[in-house]
Amino acid sequence: MADSSWPGEQLIAAAQRGDVDAISALVSGSHPNVRRFARSLCATPEDAEDAAQEALIILYRKIGMLRASGALASWMFRIVRNECLRRARSIRPPAPLPELPVRSAEDEVLGRIEASEVAAVIAALPVEQRRVLIMRDIQGHSGRMVADALGLSTAAMKSRLHRARTAVQRSLGALPEPECGDTDADAKNRRP
Repeated sequence: MADSSWPGEQLIAAAQRGDVDAISALVSGSHPNVRRFARSLCATPEDAEDAAQEALIILYRKIGMLRASGALASWMFRIVRNECLRRARSIRPPAPLPELPVRSAEDEVLGRIEASEVAAVIAALPVEQRRVLIMRDIQGHSGRMVADALGLSTAAMKSRLHRARTAVQRSLGALPEPECGDTDADAKNRRP
């Protein structure tokens, strides 16, 4: 089992001061955690490996920009998340966005918090559901293409996608939790 602890603060501080050996040790010590983040956030193993490598390169080049040595894990999570999103966007051509009113700084902060919550909820999904959700809803692939890529029947892909979407909505509070003994069909029939 991979070690899930992050490098210590002394090593991080030495790396921030420019100690080449410390930077090397920091990158090596962070690799298992960064790889785990990438595997939980990216749609494919190839994207996860590429995102992890890119995040480690950024760590190597920009360790001096880290403000607090205790924030390494959250900093790396943001870098990996952004890299996975960038890779997902590069596959799907961006649709033209409608003109939106200018958002306040408060709205921007709330949007970032919500994006972090959604990313965390998606990362917590079982891997089978997460892959289907990312490929279908984030990358925008057709249902048939997702099913073929994952070696599933269309019905199995749709079932996993439904379970993933429902789990995300419940985790974010958009759907009520089903009462004990209720099925999804019972809960749907009870809603107004």
